[in-house]
Amino acid sequence: MDGLTSAQVAVARKNDVPRRSSRSLGAIVRANVFTLFNLVIAILWALIMIFGEWQDGLFGLVIVANAAIGIIQELRAKHTLDQLAVINEAPVRVRRDGAEQQIEPHQIVLGDLVLLGPGDRLLVDGEVVASEGLEVDESLLTGEEDPVHKHPGDQVLSGSFAVAGSGAFTATQVGTDAYAVKLAEEASKFTLAHSELRDGITTFIKYVTWLTIPVGALLIYSQVRNDSDFGTAITGAVAGIVTMIPEGLVLMTSIAFAVGVVRLGRRKCLVQELPAIEGLARVNVLCVDKTGTLTAGGMDLDEVLPLRYDEPVDDALAALANVDPRPNATAAAIQVRYPTSPWKAVESVPFSSARKWSGADFGDNGVWILGAPDILLEPGTPGYGQAAKLAATGARVLVLCRTEALEGSGAAVALVTLKQRIRPDAKDTLRYFAKQGVIVKVISGDNPEAVSAIATSLDIPGGDRAVDARTLPDDKEKLAEILDANTVFGRVTPQQKRQFVAALQSRGHTVAMTGDGVNDVLALKDADLGIAMGAGSPATKAVAQVVLLDNRFATLPHVVGEGRRVLANIERVSNLFLTKTFYAIALSILVGVLGLMFPFAPRHSTLVNALTIGIPAFFLALAPTMERSKPGFVPRVLRFAVPAGLIVAAAVFLTFWAAGGGSSLNADRTSAVIALFLTTWWVLVLIAKPLTMLRVALVAAMAGLFALAFAVPFVRTFFALEAGDVGNDLTAIGISVVAAVAISIAVRFSRTLRT
Repeated sequence: MDGLTSAQVAVARKNDVPRRSSRSLGAIVRANVFTLFNLVIAILWALIMIFGEWQDGLFGLVIVANAAIGIIQELRAKHTLDQLAVINEAPVRVRRDGAEQQIEPHQIVLGDLVLLGPGDRLLVDGEVVASEGLEVDESLLTGEEDPVHKHPGDQVLSGSFAVAGSGAFTATQVGTDAYAVKLAEEASKFTLAHSELRDGITTFIKYVTWLTIPVGALLIYSQVRNDSDFGTAITGAVAGIVTMIPEGLVLMTSIAFAVGVVRLGRRKCLVQELPAIEGLARVNVLCVDKTGTLTAGGMDLDEVLPLRYDEPVDDALAALANVDPRPNATAAAIQVRYPTSPWKAVESVPFSSARKWSGADFGDNGVWILGAPDILLEPGTPGYGQAAKLAATGARVLVLCRTEALEGSGAAVALVTLKQRIRPDAKDTLRYFAKQGVIVKVISGDNPEAVSAIATSLDIPGGDRAVDARTLPDDKEKLAEILDANTVFGRVTPQQKRQFVAALQSRGHTVAMTGDGVNDVLALKDADLGIAMGAGSPATKAVAQVVLLDNRFATLPHVVGEGRRVLANIERVSNLFLTKTFYAIALSILVGVLGLMFPFAPRHSTLVNALTIGIPAFFLALAPTMERSKPGFVPRVLRFAVPAGLIVAAAVFLTFWAAGGGSSLNADRTSAVIALFLTTWWVLVLIAKPLTMLRVALVAAMAGLFALAFAVPFVRTFFALEAGDVGNDLTAIGISVVAAVAISIAVRFSRTLRT
């Protein structure tokens, strides 16, 4: 039991496991550089360099800039995540050279003697060598709901966690050999998958890729057939194909997620899985645990109220508080008044959330238990009514009982009250959620009257009607009805918390769950979004997607706000990019079928796309918003982008067709570029709504830059803009105005379909 020596530790295998919060530099570079779209654009750029003019290859530099920005932003997110992950890692207690010490998880070595207490997560596999009522929950690995009592010689697996008692085990498998690491090798990889947003964008990209092949082939054929100059034909074809590709959409999505991670990191909020950012925006039900969330961590012993004066109440309390070498919050509060005890326990039962009591046999001094009055006492027995009255004031009430055996009943000897500290920011935070349409459910293992008193003091709607979870049905449908109709629940077991989450989800709710104790682990794992407090148990923090490292409940509004900002803005940006894709596809089909030259060159599309999509998208992707995200991302974007894209294509085609014949190809294309800018600029105006001062400045600046491109001779020459025919240019403006009105009507109509 002395553990390894320093010399043995130095040569033993370490617990090297990759951190799940971020991916490697190489993976980030590969994800941003080696993409299908980049490959297509690189080939098109090479064709322009061979057959066209270098100015038309400017779109290649945009891809380089996009990749660089994406890499830089993801590296910033990686740096933030890695720093916060180190802060979040709970130290592991081991015994080495005969002394207990705390080490970082990666410093565990094969053969280490690892010490366990309630809430500790097992990071490596091992064999139990000591157990004092040690109970381990293996449900995350096996699905078995009941904790398993562990005795010397029993095996324990990484991924499980201690829920009661204490003990020690010798590490037999570390690093990638550990059971949980093998199971999680694929699941723990850094990913943005498993979200409606990501799946929607993937769907867009898949269909656009398949459409690009036949449409691109038609366009190349028509351009080559229509023009004797092969270079001009290739240039026109490349202009159409490049514009079809929403190359910046994935980039903007990655940047929005990465910036969200960095912003939350500054508020000491660790996002352990990036899809959690999306979950933040979709949440409409927030289940909060009273202890540690609405109330601050820790408690203060208030009163000890003897019911029998012939019993050694103080001695018994002191003895029970000092039985466990790693006391829970309740025992720690009692220890402040009773720091030591001469009584020695012959046998003990540690506290667990399922039992709601702990106890010990002190030999000649008798058998004593301490726990919840409504669990240990029968209605009508001494102390029961008084305990209920005390609980109604918001205090945590325990009963001290003397009994014949270590079981959940006995004769009440004293009542013990503990004061709980309500978080000063709790009321404002709850008010925020009510204003945002997020329903709050208070779920606690405490006495319903005590939970109700806390909820009422925080002005939670329905807080005066606490439901005793012991009376709830097992049927999911009936349970869901009761959950919808009520707000506050007491005496909820860990397994019931899990059932609550499933029942709420069955009603179509997106459920977030907060918690800090080991009894919250299963519900956090099942919730759409698990949020743990930084001071919570290691097991709780391990399964949560979001960890509030500063333990501030008031951080949650910022967390939800950041998620909403990310999703709402990605939807805006998707509208921009996919409008471009659809007008490019429509134009390509039109000119391909009719055998006309493409209405603009690559350098023209580079200019217009930069001013109406590229530059604005960076600002819009990061702008603040408080819109709650709703399901239906793909249909909403299509309802906007398809009609807008088709109208833009019609306006550009009509302008180019009307201008044709009387002037040069370059002058005709300039008229088409004017129509293209004006119509897509109007799309930008619609997407930027509501128009704040900053957004008005943004869209005005883009219009000013386009006018500047015409006004400055060097820029005009570089982008091949030839404003020679005033009649054609006025025609372009007139058609654009009509198109802008048509786009506005189409967008308004699409919104009526949405509602």
